[in-house]
Amino acid sequence: MTTGTVHDIDERILERVRALLAKAESTDFADEADAFTAKAQELMARHSIEEAMVGDAAPGVGAGPDGMAITVPDPYAASKFQLLNQVARANRCQAVYDSGAKVATVVGYGPDRAATEALYTSLLVQGTAELRREGSVVDARGVNRTRSFRNAFWAGFAFRIGQRLVEATRRAEADVVGERGHAVVPVLARRADDVDAAVHRLFPRLRRMRTSVTNAAGFHAGDAAGQRASLEPPPQVPRPTT
Repeated sequence: MTTGTVHDIDERILERVRALLAKAESTDFADEADAFTAKAQELMARHSIEEAMVGDAAPGVGAGPDGMAITVPDPYAASKFQLLNQVARANRCQAVYDSGAKVATVVGYGPDRAATEALYTSLLVQGTAELRREGSVVDARGVNRTRSFRNAFWAGFAFRIGQRLVEATRRAEADVVGERGHAVVPVLARRADDVDAAVHRLFPRLRRMRTSVTNAAGFHAGDAAGQRASLEPPPQVPRPTT
């Protein structure tokens, strides 16, 4: 199982994505941040599609799908994994979670794994900042936000981020299909099959994960924060612990 990340994706693309994130994180306007965010995801998705087309034209060139370990930080690790799962799916990967070790494995092609890790790291930082702001709010009873609120916040954040990432990825796919024709579609389908096969090879005994949310206010707060969040990965951001 590989642990490589940045070297698996064109460094020029990554630098452009990082620049978009810097702009998104420096603005106080949600609409501007959202525009930078969507652009970054579309850029990563387009790079992935073009890399897939090159690989299809030259069979045997480049590595196939593999797994990369990513730590899922406590607290609320199960809900934070849902965020990783959404980011992975949007970038044509699959995420498998070891709840005991608090570690996930992202399975996919190299550029897609790199995009997943970079974007997930950025969204953890953004989500943590949003949650800290929400956590300072006192409810009608004069009580600070509870653990159930915070757990539900991450679930709502993951849900909204997943929707936005899928929309950005679809736009990128539509653009490439418009330029290259429908030959793109079977190439992406084959890649999806390759990732499925790699998951079954690495994890032959998977079980479906179930999570529950008991705090509607927390979920809606997370959903709203997910709508505001930037979808571009940062250059180097430490993983949050709160």
